[in-house]
Amino acid sequence: MRKIDKRKKLNKTSFFKNVVILLIAHVFIKILGVINKIYLTNREGFGDEGNAIYSSAFQVYALFLTISSMGIPNAVSKLVSERLAIGDAKGAHKVFKIAIISFGFLGFLLSLFVFTFAHRISNNWLQIPEAELSLLALSPSIFFVAITSVIKGYFNGRENLNIGANSQTIEQIFRTIFTIGLIEFIATTTGLDTRVMAAGAAVASTFSEITCFIYLYRYYKSVKKEIANEIRRSVNYKYRGIRKTLKDILFVSVPMSIAPIIGGINKNIDSMTIVRGLKSFLTETEAKLQYGILSGKVDTLVAFPLSFNAAFTSTLIPIVSSAKASDNYDNALRKINFSMMVALLIGIPSSVGMIVLANPILELLFPNQPDGAFLLQISAISITFIMLNQNINAILHGLGKTIIPAVSLLIGAIIKLILNTVLVPINPEKFILGGTAGAAMATVVSHIFTCLISLYVLKKSVNLKFGIKSFIKPILATILMTISIIFIYNNLLGILSEKLCIIITLLISVIIYLILILISKVFSENEIKMLPYGTVIFRVLRLLKIY
Repeated sequence: MRKIDKRKKLNKTSFFKNVVILLIAHVFIKILGVINKIYLTNREGFGDEGNAIYSSAFQVYALFLTISSMGIPNAVSKLVSERLAIGDAKGAHKVFKIAIISFGFLGFLLSLFVFTFAHRISNNWLQIPEAELSLLALSPSIFFVAITSVIKGYFNGRENLNIGANSQTIEQIFRTIFTIGLIEFIATTTGLDTRVMAAGAAVASTFSEITCFIYLYRYYKSVKKEIANEIRRSVNYKYRGIRKTLKDILFVSVPMSIAPIIGGINKNIDSMTIVRGLKSFLTETEAKLQYGILSGKVDTLVAFPLSFNAAFTSTLIPIVSSAKASDNYDNALRKINFSMMVALLIGIPSSVGMIVLANPILELLFPNQPDGAFLLQISAISITFIMLNQNINAILHGLGKTIIPAVSLLIGAIIKLILNTVLVPINPEKFILGGTAGAAMATVVSHIFTCLISLYVLKKSVNLKFGIKSFIKPILATILMTISIIFIYNNLLGILSEKLCIIITLLISVIIYLILILISKVFSENEIKMLPYGTVIFRVLRLLKIY
């Protein structure tokens, strides 16, 4: 019985089952992340200043994390899925073994580097000396994440994405538990020292990554015998030496890593320029508070809708890679077009909803620190473009066009750096898009250019049924949803409390939007039937005379 359970774990799951698994996991993870941020921001002694300290350290850590991983999850996923597609299970496992040794060592070296140079990075690079302790606390995570990235990539390549989803969920659960526990312990034993509390949040992140590693390691050990049996049955193994296999990995991972590294640099542009630029008209403390508002609250809220789309991003690379290896694009194209439409359907209403309800949302979630409505309104514009770009880049990686996302992101980063340098030092009293608002607008412009460049190349590469017409129905549905939001919120405001008004308005607006999408028949019969239980869903829609 035990063996049967293990074998089930190893079975491949369908594209949309993977999407649903990842969707649930990503949404749950983001909800926990928002809860974590709500707790920290509203906690006395942490607030926007604590967000500034922790976020600045975290962005530097994330950049080195990207370098240590070198695009490994997607690269290993791509190589493993290609080898399994031709029956080479032994070659797929060899990719895994060499990758985990190589990138584990690289992760160790970079952990050591961040630990050693934490003082210089915080003082000279970030100009936030308080971030040094947080960097020291985060540095061990780089080693553990490098290893877990390889394990996730291996099982992603086997289209067993629930393992990665489970590990991320466990990581976020323990991150939230450790964060609250450590922050409360620090607050009661050492007092409300923001620097130490931010370091406590960093320690919680490291502990959660170690917990994630333990889970993945134990899972791999539990299915190791089944993998060994699969390897013995491998029929198309072609010997590749260690050097050749590592070269194969680097050939895929290095181009894939360029885009995330540039993305990490893009994020660090804010940490390097905002506080520095704001000091031209604000005190250092005020500058840190402004950076904390953007990097803590605003970025967290903007990132939340992306979790609904991240499931497609993770599944598209192995799907497209496998289609390319077997020269069968028809099925992949249907899923590509579907995922692009989903990005629009989620992105457009999310952007508009945050723009219309920015102030009530911040007051609901961060009653002790509600500032930042204008920054949220600007930043929300980028949501749709980020979602589209996530899917486009995943497809391009699957097609082997890994340099295109890197080029588009590099252009976006250059635009971001120029605009930050020009706009951030301007006092908002002289120009409305000066200061932190300038950094938010620079991010929006950067994402727009990045998305358009990648989309142009993708449309030249595949028969993508995606153009201006694709925007019409989502935009019309969003307009009607927005009218309902304004009407419902204004009418409830005089009857119920403001917090209850915003909760009810958001719930009703989601229902209205879903009904509008169904009525407008955005998805075809075949697309609905591709969903899990799609046939049942379509029959219900037929009974309701929607289709």
